[in-house]
Amino acid sequence: MTKIYDISQTIRPGIPVWPGDSEFTLDRTWNIEPGCPVNVSQIAMSTHTGSHADSRLHFDEKGVDCADTPLDAYMGPATLIDLSAEVPSGGLVKPHHLEALLPEKVDRVLIKLFKAFPHDGWKPDFPAVSADAIRLLSSRGCKLIGLDVPSLDPQESKTLDAHFAVDAAGMAILEGLVLDDVPPGDYELIALPLKIQGADGSPVRAVLRSMK
Repeated sequence: MTKIYDISQTIRPGIPVWPGDSEFTLDRTWNIEPGCPVNVSQIAMSTHTGSHADSRLHFDEKGVDCADTPLDAYMGPATLIDLSAEVPSGGLVKPHHLEALLPEKVDRVLIKLFKAFPHDGWKPDFPAVSADAIRLLSSRGCKLIGLDVPSLDPQESKTLDAHFAVDAAGMAILEGLVLDDVPPGDYELIALPLKIQGADGSPVRAVLRSMK
């Protein structure tokens, strides 16, 4: 029987965000009461809150925004690889970590790097991905990379080598996924960014569906 895995963070007050970025807030603006039949709320948050997609505008002033980002990469077959025991905190995913685990052709790759996702705190020394690893994925036909860490690049990176390697390869990016309870293997991914004009990123409701 088909199984669905929700690999999204729960967006909530107190959700960890990139240091200095906007905290998430939700405020009730209408309440069910005499004369008002509905509850309505307003939210404020960063475009990179929780599980999210980066648009090209995030790291390139001439890049497309979320509204104009093609959607095909965010739906379809995906291979999940667990490197949480191979890449240490502060380390980088290198080609040799991937070569033996990747099929010759792969559409989308999700990489688990946290042994346990840090729902309650920020981990500044999270593992990241090398530009060479991105190029290897591209050579295998990969059109999307997804990670459970906050960024492809280390927190203190100013050159964003992995992001620009993704850009050169025409790949899509998902960050901040929750992969703790998903066995490595092949799945169907659905993780669509919102159609927000001018946005450099968007939260997603990311799910994996088993192939059998």
